[in-house]
Amino acid sequence: MSSGNWVVDNLNNALNTWNSKLGEIWHIITQSPTEFKGGAVWGVILNIHGAVQAIGLGLLVLFFTIGVMKTFGSFAEMKRPEVAVKVFIRFVLAKAAITYGLELMIALFSIVQGLVSTIMSVSGFGSGAPAVLPQEIIDAINKCGFFESIPLWAVTLLGGLFITVLSFILIMSVYGRFFKLYLYTAIAPVPLSAFAGEPSQSVGKSFIKSYCAVCLEGAVIVLACIIFSVFASSPPVVDPNAAAVTMVWGYVSELVFNMLVLVGAVKMADRVVREMIFGG
Repeated sequence: MSSGNWVVDNLNNALNTWNSKLGEIWHIITQSPTEFKGGAVWGVILNIHGAVQAIGLGLLVLFFTIGVMKTFGSFAEMKRPEVAVKVFIRFVLAKAAITYGLELMIALFSIVQGLVSTIMSVSGFGSGAPAVLPQEIIDAINKCGFFESIPLWAVTLLGGLFITVLSFILIMSVYGRFFKLYLYTAIAPVPLSAFAGEPSQSVGKSFIKSYCAVCLEGAVIVLACIIFSVFASSPPVVDPNAAAVTMVWGYVSELVFNMLVLVGAVKMADRVVREMIFGG
């Protein structure tokens, strides 16, 4: 609702945009890929996964043959029972990874979602705390005359622009995680087929580690949002005796700084997970 003051309305509109995107993040982060956007995207990914699975089975034989040729020096060595059993078990496990890889990936995602739910319930934050313009600043702005409002317009335009841009960068980063989940799911049979050969198994291991990292990004994003929510619940201290432009500048600059920290943490969530769990 309009307050009748352009400076106040512009700041409120920017904060409303931020609060809207932050609330959308809390909603998205608790969804699974099967529910996202009503499941329409998931249906397409399942079709692609099924088609790529046939390619993965073909690569399974290729990687298995190459692995046997590189690992064993002669055919006579393959006749040893323990060697034959080892090779057979590797082939069966690789085939199972391709056939049931989708179920495994969904199970891993469900485990991480349980972690996210636990973090949210223990912290007591079921949604982001909204950023609200303090009443002291609103009163100070409303008392300003025309000429006093000119520097406020510049500060408000700059602050509102930063807040709006950061809002869209934040939500794009969270949507990007979902797109990566879909990409991993769609092409999973191809890297998983690399488990069939000992020399190529590092490809499959790297794929699983990367997928786990993408899933765990959700926990890092939730933690970052919780930390920001604590900051938002304790807004910057406003000096009621300062000039209106000083009050607005101090509030906006501190708020933008906190938002930059949150956006940076969300954008670097994948790197943080890899450093914490996988060592880089």
